[in-house]
Amino acid sequence: MKKMRNLLRKALCLAICCCIAAVCIPSVEAATFSIDFDTESEGIILINLDTHTTVYEKNADERLEPASITKIMTYAVVCDHVEDLENTMTTVSQNINDELTGTGSSMSGIIVGEELSILELLNMMMVPSGNDAALALAEYVGGGDWHKFVDMMNEKAEELGCQDTHFANPHGLHDDQHYTTPRDMALITEYAMTLPYFTEITNQRYYELRATNKSSQPRYVYTTNKMINPNDSNGEYYYRYTQGIKTGSHDQAGYCLVSTAIKGNYSYLCVAMGCPYYKKDGTQNHHGEMLDSKKLYEWAFNNLAMTSVVSQGSPQGEVKLEYAWNKDTLQVVASEDFNTILPASVKSSSIVVTTNLPDSVEAPIQKGQKIGTATLSYAGQELTTIDLVAAESVERSNVLHTLSQVQSVITSTWFIAIVGVIIFLLLVYIILALIYNRKKKKLRKVKKFRRM
Repeated sequence: MKKMRNLLRKALCLAICCCIAAVCIPSVEAATFSIDFDTESEGIILINLDTHTTVYEKNADERLEPASITKIMTYAVVCDHVEDLENTMTTVSQNINDELTGTGSSMSGIIVGEELSILELLNMMMVPSGNDAALALAEYVGGGDWHKFVDMMNEKAEELGCQDTHFANPHGLHDDQHYTTPRDMALITEYAMTLPYFTEITNQRYYELRATNKSSQPRYVYTTNKMINPNDSNGEYYYRYTQGIKTGSHDQAGYCLVSTAIKGNYSYLCVAMGCPYYKKDGTQNHHGEMLDSKKLYEWAFNNLAMTSVVSQGSPQGEVKLEYAWNKDTLQVVASEDFNTILPASVKSSSIVVTTNLPDSVEAPIQKGQKIGTATLSYAGQELTTIDLVAAESVERSNVLHTLSQVQSVITSTWFIAIVGVIIFLLLVYIILALIYNRKKKKLRKVKKFRRM
């Protein structure tokens, strides 16, 4: 019986200790729009550069041969590896002519043995689309081996986030393993536009090469981009807002074009690739890639406008607030402004805002603290996701917090179970004590009787 009583005492003490501990220990707390005209290019992407919004795309992720728009990446890699473009000199090697003889390449006319600066070669590559200049640059940066330069091109493509791009040469001649997509080409171009001299070089109608050790007279080369030359093709392809950038074409790639256009406060980048090189009758086609780009620019300038969708600090909802004195809800606001390109007829009220907020938050809260997010959509297309933050700071009420903790504990299932166990053990203890006392009384009576 003594052992039983000790056992019950230990169980009772353990249960009580668990309850005390539970009370005392705190608990651990991209919109594209429709156009009304046809385009001839196989793949197209049109991006508003002010907001980096894709406003139109067609087969933008299809692998296509880039032809000479490859030279945009060649330019980028050269700039990454040559610090002083203007004063770094190189000599045109015989390998250049040997590599390109019989390929039908577009040539800039640089001469074997000619000493030229890297900047001069960049001009000779980008303005007349000289494959000879591209190869000379690749040979210099590649340490005499243009194949090493191509490896650098592919490394750069991966670094920029290109998903479907692989280069096989620095100039763009046909190769089954030489491909990119309009979207990847746009990434490459946006990077190139941040590099020295790029926008100036690619927007030239002609370039004057100084007299050199191989030529006593200056030479002129002319752009292949008819969109920036009003005197080419009777101005059929000219678009006065166009600035650069690079053309490309061969039988397998068709016509390709990367260009930008700026009008007023708006700027756009267009990549058009794979426009049919030949008509069905076998004759050479017109430059549909340029006409596509021109029509897309006009459509964008005439129909799209910058729209203020959300302003920083604008209310976006409320959440239940816990442990704050005399305050039950917390207002959340937009963490930043969001402006985007939309059809001019669209009002900001047409934007659908879908908030993602918790059921409740606990004080203390700091002003500007992230509480949730809001997804902004138009016509079923997601535009962006922004953070929603607290509109004000809120201090915690220690009294309310403590009461809540106590309430949470005493209403919990495990607490009720422990209390039940304690009550049960107390009842057992009482019953056993009563039984023990009765037996003890009987023993006393027996002893008393025996003494008599």
